[in-house]
Amino acid sequence: MPGLMRQLRGLGGCTTPIRLDGHRTDVHATTGEILHSLNASDLPAGNLLVRCNNRRATRCASCAETYRRDIYQLITAGLRGGKGTPEAVATHPRVFATFTAPSFGPVHNRPAKGRCRCGTQHPDDAPELGSPLNAETYDYEAAVLWNAHASKIWARFSIYLRREVAKRAGLSQRAFTDHARVSFAKVAEYQRRGAIHFHAVIRLDGPDGGDTPPPVWATAELLADAIRAAASAADVPGPVIDGRAHTFAFGTQLDIRPIRSADFEGGTELTERAVAAYIAKYATKGAETATGTLDRPIKFLAELARMTIPEHARRLIRTAWTLGARRDLEDLRLRAWAHMLGFRGHFSTKTRRYSTTLGALRTARAEWRRLQAAIAHGDQSPVPADPDSDDTTLVLAHWTFAGTGLSRGEEWLAASTALDSTEGALTP
Repeated sequence: MPGLMRQLRGLGGCTTPIRLDGHRTDVHATTGEILHSLNASDLPAGNLLVRCNNRRATRCASCAETYRRDIYQLITAGLRGGKGTPEAVATHPRVFATFTAPSFGPVHNRPAKGRCRCGTQHPDDAPELGSPLNAETYDYEAAVLWNAHASKIWARFSIYLRREVAKRAGLSQRAFTDHARVSFAKVAEYQRRGAIHFHAVIRLDGPDGGDTPPPVWATAELLADAIRAAASAADVPGPVIDGRAHTFAFGTQLDIRPIRSADFEGGTELTERAVAAYIAKYATKGAETATGTLDRPIKFLAELARMTIPEHARRLIRTAWTLGARRDLEDLRLRAWAHMLGFRGHFSTKTRRYSTTLGALRTARAEWRRLQAAIAHGDQSPVPADPDSDDTTLVLAHWTFAGTGLSRGEEWLAASTALDSTEGALTP
């Protein structure tokens, strides 16, 4: 029992861990001495349990919270430095921009002034918000296809943005790379109507990224003007369906605001901390949070019949499933991503020079846990692993997937452990 409790505590609250069968042996590469061996069948749970690392809050709240904090650290490092990023980035021109989808038909909303088009003043939690005023005339086909092409639109925009910045600086596209670089980090968020939009921190750096100061002509105003031009020019040709040619671009609602820092006040209250927290909040939310749709794929369309979801989400999923049967749309994999309403892109992306990486943050966390485990086992001054040391350890491992989740008893023990750590109510 104590061993099982330790194994469950090691999951850090993950409720849907991955179960693995197999073994691992650590061998000293020079002497051949076996330093450590582990067999999954000898563990108290009968398997090696590892965190699921799912970013969705609806699937695993613990892993989603870890992901949210990592995104916060990643965004913050690109705004004020740290985690290997120089603090000088805090003085670089940067803006917070939101890119929305175009209209596919009028929907119930809460305008800043006046009432919804239906004549009602909807409360903030009204279930009809985001749903069409007339579902029969709403363009579900274009809505699903726009989600499927959203990542391509962003890729086209990022190319055009560099061109627009270079144009305003009086530089050719080739010469621009010798003077400046555009860095960004973005997350995708679903609007209540089920359409993807993007939140992005966009920064102007010197030619080598955050390590070099931007040129004197680089300002937040120039960057904002270039973003507007690039966003209006970025469009992606879509498929022709039943004689109707689709073209996809960002909507007309584009919000761009400078981010306050020591050198860029601009009369705004938008702080670095607020931007990082806002972006990180949406990194763990999917379509299921905004529209009430599903948080996992479906294998058959008939599965929708036994699921309680809003009619608007149901229609979007059905449209994605129907379009997914077309051969000319095979590359969009709409049936595999029907639960995501057609969107199959990454929810968080960044340029290489913006700041640290999620991989680096996870590696640092794993090393910290290793050192804490060493201290817990009696080593009061553990030494971090030295990659240049000649004492190399050879790892022989073979793991196979054995399932997911906890048994009923393991769930009870995990809940008891969590309660004990937060309230001190139980002592297993």
